[in-house]
Amino acid sequence: MLVLSRKKNESIVINNDITIVVVEIRGDKVRLGVEAPKEVPVHRREVYDAIRRNEAEATAGQSEAASRDVADSAE
Repeated sequence: MLVLSRKKNESIVINNDITIVVVEIRGDKVRLGVEAPKEVPVHRREVYDAIRRNEAEATAGQSEAASRDVADSAE
């Protein structure tokens, strides 16, 4: 993990097309701005984790349904 120090209004650039800007620092909270191409999804970690869980559950449900279909057709 790369750890950087930044002050308000300073930024970092990732892969030439994603910019993270420190917008505000208030107490123990830091507000960040993210500039990224529209095709690059940007989520808070807890939202990203929920999306991944939902995708995994959907995939598991599809696998179970496919397995039932195969078992039903074998009978």
